Amino acid sequence: MIIKQLLKRHPHCNSPSYAFFVYLKLFSSIPSTYSCSDIETQLRFLCDKSNPQISEAVSLFRGSIDSDRLPSGVACNLLVHTLTRSKNYELAFSVYSKMTHVGIFPSFISLSCLVACFVNTNHAKFAPGVLGLVLKRGFQLNVYVVNLMLKGLCSNDEVQKAMELFSVMVRNCVTPDIVCYNILIHGLCKAKKLKEATELLVDMEMADSDPNVKTYSTLIDGFCKDGRVDEAMGLLEEMKQKGLEPDVVVYSTLISGFCDKGSFDRGKEIFDEMLKKGIPPNVVTYSCFIHNLSRMGKWKEAIAMLNDMTKCGVRPDTVTYTGLLDGLFKNGRATKAMELFNLMLLKGEEPNTVTYNVMIDGLCKEGLVDDAFKILERMKGKGKKPDVITYNTLLMGLSTDGKVDEAMKLYRTMSKDENFVEPDVITYNMLIFGLCKEGDLDTVMEIYNTMVERGIAGNLFTYNALIGGCLQEGLVGKAIKFWRHALDLGFVPNSITYSLMINGFCKTHMLKFAKGLFSKMRASGVNPTLIDHNVLMLYLCKEGSLGQARMLFEEMRSTNCVPNLVSFNTIIDGTLKAGDIKSAKDLLEDMFKMGLTPDAITFSTIVNRFSKLGLLDEAKIVLEKMIACGLEPDAFVFDSLLKGYSSKGESEKIISLLHQMADKGVILDSEITSTILSCLCQISDDYDVMKILPTFSQETSKGGSISCNELLMKLNKSYPELKL
Repeated sequence: MIIKQLLKRHPHCNSPSYAFFVYLKLFSSIPSTYSCSDIETQLRFLCDKSNPQISEAVSLFRGSIDSDRLPSGVACNLLVHTLTRSKNYELAFSVYSKMTHVGIFPSFISLSCLVACFVNTNHAKFAPGVLGLVLKRGFQLNVYVVNLMLKGLCSNDEVQKAMELFSVMVRNCVTPDIVCYNILIHGLCKAKKLKEATELLVDMEMADSDPNVKTYSTLIDGFCKDGRVDEAMGLLEEMKQKGLEPDVVVYSTLISGFCDKGSFDRGKEIFDEMLKKGIPPNVVTYSCFIHNLSRMGKWKEAIAMLNDMTKCGVRPDTVTYTGLLDGLFKNGRATKAMELFNLMLLKGEEPNTVTYNVMIDGLCKEGLVDDAFKILERMKGKGKKPDVITYNTLLMGLSTDGKVDEAMKLYRTMSKDENFVEPDVITYNMLIFGLCKEGDLDTVMEIYNTMVERGIAGNLFTYNALIGGCLQEGLVGKAIKFWRHALDLGFVPNSITYSLMINGFCKTHMLKFAKGLFSKMRASGVNPTLIDHNVLMLYLCKEGSLGQARMLFEEMRSTNCVPNLVSFNTIIDGTLKAGDIKSAKDLLEDMFKMGLTPDAITFSTIVNRFSKLGLLDEAKIVLEKMIACGLEPDAFVFDSLLKGYSSKGESEKIISLLHQMADKGVILDSEITSTILSCLCQISDDYDVMKILPTFSQETSKGGSISCNELLMKLNKSYPELKL
């Protein structure tokens, strides 16, 4: 009656729902003249499935409850059903709660809707309680309600409970339908229970419930994700034999499965088969190919396929662009990636958080950290909230670039209210790693303590960084504490952990501990690396333990840890230092047999040691070999020979060597200048120094070279008796 009056007053408004809306706006509560019958009528009208008026219906319901004029149970149950059907699950649950609170009994439909509400709002764990209420009220279970329950349990990764419910369903004579089987098969595949999923397919056929394309599509997807693409192909043949035509989803799944296994050509064959059958590829199909071509480094082919995709009328989406961007960056094509990113924006495709993270990661790895921050600002400007991956990537870029202060500033930005992102173990690892490299152990400890206070135990990377940082600063005791703490937390030291400790002990002259740790490393099943062997061998030689160094070298040769140039240089130097010339020569021969070419360090070492041992002719032969190998002797090599000739009083050879040095443009640093001055002073009086001294290069170096004139002036000043 009231609605009719409103329509008369507003003849231009011919909609009863509009009139009722005006009524609700005019009155905050339902007037006493408005009867339960009027409320019931309007509630039914507002819930009409052709044009439901959700907000008005809920307002009317709440007003009726507040005014103690309750609509019938039928009307209330209709409202719950309407709200659930329109996916207003929170409102549906609110209405259900109010109606049951005032004593209105829910119907079977309302209870079914309640199950749907729980399932679709990620509260599936409450759904089984509703099932008990259904049975308690004497309602018969039907397949629709059970399917809702199964969907909720499977979505919540409780597939075992879903299978138990399925058994209860069958025992209660509720016949499963195709939807029921498909839900369970999807849940089993998701849980990687492929054996149970295929067994259910057999049960399904025995129960005269024919599988459909969706059934096979789900199974094929499960097998492909498990890497069992050949079995997935078997399912494809099986569905064809049953007269089921694979659709684009099935083909795209198989293409993705083969590509992920590295069988790109096989994936292409399936793609061609799909085209022959007249099934047009969709964005998923193209994206899969583009992503895998990019990953294989075939970015030109990937871009060509992107162009083909566009020509065929399939619009690339964010996933397509993101996969190609990732591939371009991984192939060192940062400029091309930036061009594609700009094209993506031009085409109106808005990047998502993953896209932005790919861009930031790629730019940071290319050393373009400033450009990465520009992408971050664009991301924020577009309302996309950076996640912990975004920040960790930037922290890694800054730490690697040595910009630790900026990394700390970014870390503090993460903790601000408007940007708050919970730091994870990677966040702290990046900071600890960067600060340890800079030697800022005080700040490292602050960060470490904050991490522990937040309940993050760290991982092996954390403790490796801490151990390495402490040893770098010579804090052996602190490094050992972190080592022990890592063991107490249950971390098993890896090759990096042992390498850091061995290297640290060697450099701090704790060779006994280094040797013990080396033995412990092998005993624990961790193979020492080539670097570990070389470091230990170097310090054994330095302390004069040549026997142990040789044993270690021979062990390397008998294992898979093949000695490299550094290994030979180290053991040759130690052998010559001990005066064992024959063994050193044998080692040099072994080098050549292994296909290793001596480098400048090898030759320099031998020349230096031969000169000190007085084997000057042999030292000169080694020098000539060095030059023949295309290596330029430096001041150190000539310095060794000059000292050797000087000790033997070989004036002519000193003069010859000086001319050779001048011809090769050797830069004279302070050490060799001193050696030359000493040699000239010991030259026979028969020689005119002014005539014999060659003209050296006037070039300078960071080491501080000296010209011929400067050399003469220095010589004259030091030795005026020469009267130069």
